[in-house]
Amino acid sequence: MEGQQQLKKSKVVKIASRKSWEHHITYATNKGYPVMVHFSAFWCMPSIAMNPFFEELASTYKDVLFLKVDVDEVKEVASKLEIKAMPTFVLMSGGTPVDKTVGANPDEIKKRIDHFIHQSR
Repeated sequence: MEGQQQLKKSKVVKIASRKSWEHHITYATNKGYPVMVHFSAFWCMPSIAMNPFFEELASTYKDVLFLKVDVDEVKEVASKLEIKAMPTFVLMSGGTPVDKTVGANPDEIKKRIDHFIHQSR
């Protein structure tokens, strides 16, 4: 199995600037894709613990754009969306937040994505 040696490419896009944020949100809006954003911080253990789960979600939901924003690196975006705690997960549609989950709660996050996707079909 030679394919097993390769590292899987992440399906989560790490946002490093406001410009990158705007580019990806515009892209998703133009394509009609919902966006799921994981607001985190490198020093926040619950945020770090959620990374594998978020990667798994990104592999499962192909028509959703998954973004990760470090609140200390891209403060402008975190402030604009009123992120007060980490981890916070924001579901967006058409560039607008439609749902927010604060805390490391994988079941709740998955339930909300499922609900949104089935609702929008």
